Amino acid sequence: MKVTSISAIAASLLLSAVPFTSARPRVVQVNPSDLAITTLGGKAFKVSQVYNSNFRQKGKGPRAVAKVYQKYGLDVPQNLVQILQALLKELDLDNTPNRSFSSRRPLAAGTGNGTFFGNGTDGQGEVSAIPQLFDVQYLAPVQIGTPPQTLMLNFDTGSSDLWVFSSETPATQQKGHTVYNINASTTAEFLAGHTWSIRYGDGSGSSGNVYMDTVSIGGIQVDRQAVESATRVSRTFTNDNASSGLVGLAFDSINQVNPSPQKTFFSNALEALAMPLFSANLKKAEPGNYNFGFIDQTEFTGRLSFVDVNSTAGFWQFEVDGFTLGSSSSNSTNHTLATEVSAPHDAIADTGTTLLMLPQSITSAYYAAVPSAEESLEIGGWVFDCKETLPDLTLNIGTYKAVIQGELINFAPADTDSFETATVCFGGVQSSEGFPFAIYGDIWFKSQFTVFQAGPGEEPKLGFASKEI
Repeated sequence: MKVTSISAIAASLLLSAVPFTSARPRVVQVNPSDLAITTLGGKAFKVSQVYNSNFRQKGKGPRAVAKVYQKYGLDVPQNLVQILQALLKELDLDNTPNRSFSSRRPLAAGTGNGTFFGNGTDGQGEVSAIPQLFDVQYLAPVQIGTPPQTLMLNFDTGSSDLWVFSSETPATQQKGHTVYNINASTTAEFLAGHTWSIRYGDGSGSSGNVYMDTVSIGGIQVDRQAVESATRVSRTFTNDNASSGLVGLAFDSINQVNPSPQKTFFSNALEALAMPLFSANLKKAEPGNYNFGFIDQTEFTGRLSFVDVNSTAGFWQFEVDGFTLGSSSSNSTNHTLATEVSAPHDAIADTGTTLLMLPQSITSAYYAAVPSAEESLEIGGWVFDCKETLPDLTLNIGTYKAVIQGELINFAPADTDSFETATVCFGGVQSSEGFPFAIYGDIWFKSQFTVFQAGPGEEPKLGFASKEI
C-alpha cells in the first residue's frame, strides 16, 4: 500500500474543485462537569513546558513562514527564498543555501509513509517540556525502549509519525542530538519490510526503518509503538540539535509508514485513557501544557464549544464562518467598534505551526486597521511599527467567537534580534494564500484552550474555550 506524503495531501486538496465548507459550523456547548470519564481508573497525564534558551532568534518571522511552506509542500515565494539564503549565511548553518530552500512546485506524491499501561498509583503523571525560545518549537521528554532512553521530541497535531534520530542516523547528519540507541533496547523489534519517508516542499526529506518498541510519555507506557528510525534526515532537522524528532498527533491515515501505516501514540493510548482526548494550552512568555485523558477546568473560562472535525484528509480540520475586527470582550484591552465580516474557510488545528495563517481577505482586512502595517517583500511578511497597539481579531466559528488578542499578534522583532531594540515587528497573522486551508498554529493556541477528542466509534471533534493570556 502506498501512502501519500503530507505535502501531497495538501497539493491534492489545493487542486480539488469542491471546498469542504458547505454550511455554518455546528457548535455544541458543553459544561466541563458534564464530560464523562469513559475508562474507570483510566490514566491521564500533563506535559508542562519550559523555555529553551538555545534557539537562534534571528529571522524568527520569515523562518516561521518558510516552515509552513516547507511542511505543506507549496511554493516558497522567491523573495522569501532570498531572505532565507541570507539568514543561513548569517547564522552559519549552511554553506550551500540553494540546496536548503528553493522555489518549487508542490510534490505530487510521497515515496513512503508510523497495549497501554500506566504507572504510579494516582493515574496521573507529569513531564516537563521545552519550547524553543520565541515559542517556535515545543519539545517534551519522551522515553523510548527498555531501559528507557529520554529524547526531546516535538508534539505536532499536523502530522502522524513518531520519528527520531537514532543509532542508524549518519554521524554527518547529527549535530549533538540525543539519539535512540536501538541495540541498547531489549524490547526493540525490527518491523521487517516496512520503511518510512517524509518529503517536503523544498525537495528535502527524512526516511528510514521502523521498529516496534515501548514508548512512555508522562509516566504512561505504550507497548509496541511504531518508532520510525531515521537513516536520512532533512537539513532542517539536522540544524536543530535541541529536537530529536517528532510525535505526530494527527490521524492515523496520514502516517507515512509503508506498506502498512502505523497508529499514533494517541491512537494506541485511547482505550486506556480516562477520557478519549487531549488538550493544548499554550501560553505567551510562560509555561503552558498538553493534557492527555482529562480536562483541567482551571485552564479556561466558561463552557467548551465543540465543533465537528472533517478528518478525511487526516488533519484536525474544521470550518470557520468569518471574522470580526475589534472586540468588546472583558478580557481584552482593545475596545474598537466591532465589524463582523463573512469569510467562510476551512482550517486545521496544527501545534506544529507557529503562526496563524489566514485567508488573504482576512489578513489584508486586519492589517488595514493597523496604520503602519505593510506586506514587506524585504522582510518576508506583514510587519508594522513595534509601537502600534494592535487590534483584537475575532474568528467566528458558528456561534463561538474566538478572540485573538492583539498583543499575541505582535510575534517577533523584524529589524533586530530583540523587542527591546526593534522598531519594526513581524506579525503572527500571515496570509494562507495558495494553501488548501487556513492553518491555526500556536498564535491560536495561546489565545484558545483547545480540546482534541476522538473516541472509539465516535466522530472526532474539537473543543474551544477562552482563557486568560
